[in-house]
Amino acid sequence: MTYDIQPTASHFIDGAYVEDTSGTPIPVICPVSEKQIAIVYAATPAIIEQALAAATRAQAAWAAMTGTQRGRVLRRAADIMRERNYDLSVLETNDTGKPLQETLVADATSGADALEYFGGLAGSLTGEHIQLGSDFVYTRREALGVCVGIGAWNYPTQIAAWKAAPALACGNSMVFKPSEQTPLCALKVAEILFEAGAPAGIYNVVQGMGEVGHTLITDPRVAKVSLTGSVPTGRKVYAAAAAGIRHVTMELGGKSPIVIFDDADLENAVSGAILGNFYSSGQVCSNGTRVFVQSGIKEAFLARLSARLKDVKMGDPLDESVNFGPMVSKRQMEIVLGFIAKGIAEGARLVAGGGRQGDMGYFLQPTVFADVTDEMTIATDEIFGPVMSVLDFEDEDDVLTRANATDFGLAAGVFTNDLSRAHRMVAGFEAGTTYINTYNVSPVEAPFGGSKLSGVGRENSKAAINHYSQLKSVYVGMAPVEAPF
Repeated sequence: MTYDIQPTASHFIDGAYVEDTSGTPIPVICPVSEKQIAIVYAATPAIIEQALAAATRAQAAWAAMTGTQRGRVLRRAADIMRERNYDLSVLETNDTGKPLQETLVADATSGADALEYFGGLAGSLTGEHIQLGSDFVYTRREALGVCVGIGAWNYPTQIAAWKAAPALACGNSMVFKPSEQTPLCALKVAEILFEAGAPAGIYNVVQGMGEVGHTLITDPRVAKVSLTGSVPTGRKVYAAAAAGIRHVTMELGGKSPIVIFDDADLENAVSGAILGNFYSSGQVCSNGTRVFVQSGIKEAFLARLSARLKDVKMGDPLDESVNFGPMVSKRQMEIVLGFIAKGIAEGARLVAGGGRQGDMGYFLQPTVFADVTDEMTIATDEIFGPVMSVLDFEDEDDVLTRANATDFGLAAGVFTNDLSRAHRMVAGFEAGTTYINTYNVSPVEAPFGGSKLSGVGRENSKAAINHYSQLKSVYVGMAPVEAPF
């Protein structure tokens, strides 16, 4: 691993790196070596004010540019991000512990995709004309103003870009607060956007914990808040934003189901379950951690899954042959170990894994429980780690009811070769993002988001434009105005 990735400064504000060491120190701990590899400082009130003032001052001129001009900046940033993909991926691997094999193809690249997509879309943002006899109405699509983005620690580069791209395409400015667990990557996104031509103050990054986020989202200059995080954090952010009647997008957690029928292609089903449970060491919000397997294929599924898990290779994530990294932090590792202990105590059958790997680094073995029942803690609570729960089922109607019996609704998937059944299942899933015969694919062209406690609003696709802009109606009277007196 790289042991010196200290950023130029903790914050990026108004087109430049800014430091204030009087803020609370935030050490960056390598998940492999367990050593400090960098340090940043939480934003002080002065830093927060500087960022919000810069974003407020810069926004109007940015919104006054044509969409094509704004899009050109975003597309240029996408090109720069792709040119620097290797260095950005190394930084992400150090920040999160995710294998370089993964970050090279899934992190900065997807951030670049978002910048490119919304850069291309920016020039097409228009209103409409509505003829009303001789009178008419036209609508203007306008920016909201200053947006606040709050990121999670599992995909720090991607999330910073996913929030920046639609916000900036619509003419907004943004102050982004990354997770204190992974503070480094968003700084590079800000640096690249500025280099690509985004005016100073349009995209700012400040560090900090919950109190910094609270200060940002309750500031009267802020028009919109976009959060990626846990449900408990989402409740707090939603409530704080609601006090100011702010626009909100919430991409929260899940306990998503994957339903595998007897007629499914076994290899595809096992691959989908691996992607839905062990990619990023299980630290993915949309993971399908409740795997319902029809009884006729259950033992074959478990046998093939166990065989595939022998191909797991842990080690230095910068080694591109390594395909399984550590948890992001010691605390997260301990939380997941606690869930594993509950699974064993409540009677689930441990099929694979179940413990820590080695004594250095926050590595956990990919863990599989079978004979899991709906009421077990590992089947009800979001774990956010490499723990798969396999549940039995017999009947389509019954499994759909059980799959939906959760307060979450982020994602759901089905594996079957019966086309009619596949479409019945996804129509019946109470989830915002669903899959047929694949899992956890999130292209920028498709809306991404959840229902129920898993969130509100959508990220990516044209749908995101509606969450970062507002329509103004303009009624034009062409005839004399009549009045009752």
